[in-house]
Amino acid sequence: MLTPQIARQPTPAVGVIWHLVVCEKLSSMPPYDPTIFQGTAAYYVRGRPQYARTLAATLVVAAGLDGTGQLLDVGCGPGSLTIDLADYFTHAIGLDPDAAMLAAGARRAAAAGIENITWVQARGEDLPLPGMVRFRLATFGQSFHWMDRERVAIAVYDLLEPGGIIALIGHAHAGRPQPAGPGHPPIPHDAIRALIAQYLGPDRRAGQGFSSWPSAPLEELFARTRFGTIRTLYAPGRPDIVRTVDQVLANYFSMSYAAPHLFGARLADFEVAVRAELVRCSPAGLFWDWPGDTEIVLARKPG
Repeated sequence: MLTPQIARQPTPAVGVIWHLVVCEKLSSMPPYDPTIFQGTAAYYVRGRPQYARTLAATLVVAAGLDGTGQLLDVGCGPGSLTIDLADYFTHAIGLDPDAAMLAAGARRAAAAGIENITWVQARGEDLPLPGMVRFRLATFGQSFHWMDRERVAIAVYDLLEPGGIIALIGHAHAGRPQPAGPGHPPIPHDAIRALIAQYLGPDRRAGQGFSSWPSAPLEELFARTRFGTIRTLYAPGRPDIVRTVDQVLANYFSMSYAAPHLFGARLADFEVAVRAELVRCSPAGLFWDWPGDTEIVLARKPG
């Protein structure tokens, strides 16, 4: 693979984005499909349910965070984790291949007055990048499954400082004790997914192709790396999230398998159908959204 080069390009009013330039024909990786999350950045923050309120506190204890060191957030999207965790580090890097996601993250960070984040346009498989320092924590917020997981884990191990941690963060619903809700009906996910299948077909779409989840358990994958073992923690999910019809739609339009461009000329018809189903289930237009507890899979580099 050709050594990546980074070009610094200022983005007015939203910070700095470093664009990775890779010669694909010399790379052993499959070409990146830029349409996987095309058009979803505008919906991501508004639609995706937030992680547990105690997530940052849990990571502070697990990784010994003290306001110093470096954070690497891989597959950062619009910076949901990067921005929430930046205060616990001297500097943070949000890395993602989608330019629109990075621009959204940079705008959000600027609006919040956060100035210690650099946004890098690159894939996890491009790691390590020239000039990178050692990181105390590397996070993956529902992004690890999109990557060549073993390759990326090996690269991240080398980038971590001694005692550094990799953390895979996501929502865990199955098998988790469900709390009492605020009294609104739950989001009719099954009905909406049936509508998606009606418009896009039964196979789960992803950009120009179809998505498939990796089959090898994380325990086996990390056992093949120098990390060796993993441990899993759970932080209580937020039980009081209430969504409007617009927010439920935004959640789905933020997903790769329901990205707006996939519907083409039928997008408006799909939106009308979803809205009708939502109003049928909740005439008040309000829904309880419990995404589950926040699952944190950790692996540590020996100190």
